[in-house]
Amino acid sequence: MNETSAYTSRLKAVADLGQQIWLDNLSHELVTSGALAAWIAEDGIQGVTSNPSIFFNAISRDPAYQAALPALRIAHADPEARFEALVLPDVQRACDLLVPLYADADGKAGFVSFEVSPRLAHDAAGTVADAKRLWAAIARPNAMIKIPATEAGIAALEEVIFAGINVNVTLIFGPRQLAAVRAAHRRGLARRLEAKLSVQRIASVASVFISRVDAAVDALLPPSAAHLKGKAAIAAARVAYHEVQNDSSFAVFTAFGATPQWLLWASTGTKDPAMRDVTYVEELIGAGTVNTVPDATLLAFRDHGEARPSLGEGLDEARVALAQLGRHGIELDTIGNDLLGKGLTQFEQAHANLLALLA
Repeated sequence: MNETSAYTSRLKAVADLGQQIWLDNLSHELVTSGALAAWIAEDGIQGVTSNPSIFFNAISRDPAYQAALPALRIAHADPEARFEALVLPDVQRACDLLVPLYADADGKAGFVSFEVSPRLAHDAAGTVADAKRLWAAIARPNAMIKIPATEAGIAALEEVIFAGINVNVTLIFGPRQLAAVRAAHRRGLARRLEAKLSVQRIASVASVFISRVDAAVDALLPPSAAHLKGKAAIAAARVAYHEVQNDSSFAVFTAFGATPQWLLWASTGTKDPAMRDVTYVEELIGAGTVNTVPDATLLAFRDHGEARPSLGEGLDEARVALAQLGRHGIELDTIGNDLLGKGLTQFEQAHANLLALLA
């Protein structure tokens, strides 16, 4: 086996185990240079995600974006409108590159995520309206509108699913938050069935953040619990995966052709330099899930990662680790609430920086 095929086999082996890997990056250069097409064809990448930070970096560095800005400043008075006019064509191009996969997978792969304005995080009605507007503007069946898992965002999720729109629910940090997201998704589908509307080809992912949880937990661990360092997020993910895999209550929706809401692992680049750089990719592989992976981590996994069905391993050990964390006073839902607030602040600041760049 030559070097290139060895690299590729590590990524495609993940797909063979039933997990989709999505590239956590989107830019004009990515879609026009052939790089995204190569990731799809050669490495089996099955989706793309974006956020304000990703677009800020792309716009500040990409000459094509810079060249387009003067005309956009004349055409659009509002920086938000300039932003969308600048990047939505690239969202559409990414969707078009992935639409053959979307068709082959019967609407179960090949998605591109684009986020509603972070300024709407606590505005349910505004989130619903923005999701519908962006869905219509992108006008691609494999687009996925990203909504934060705030109380307002979870209320909006039900309405957006009822409207038949694909949704990526982001910034999930704790099990209680995840349960609320899953329940809202099902309420949206149930309302469609009650209204005699189809529930087919309505996709959703619940984006559970990983490395940020470990960073927060590790900072609270006493020296006597050093063995739990870097264990919390993976343990919680394995318990969540087991619960989802063994939940038969979605069967009523499956009977009408509905697609289950997939668990998606986000924030999977390691933050601890002592940790193996591909830990969160290797330890979170399981059928029926998605992993969004930054470029650097994806390249590292392609170089030296190991593909195995790891999410199904170590369930008892995961439960023991979570119980031990509890005995040290570490409660994941409490930490999750704090991380949600910090995550919202981070995205709002990135969005503000992005709009300032376009002013």
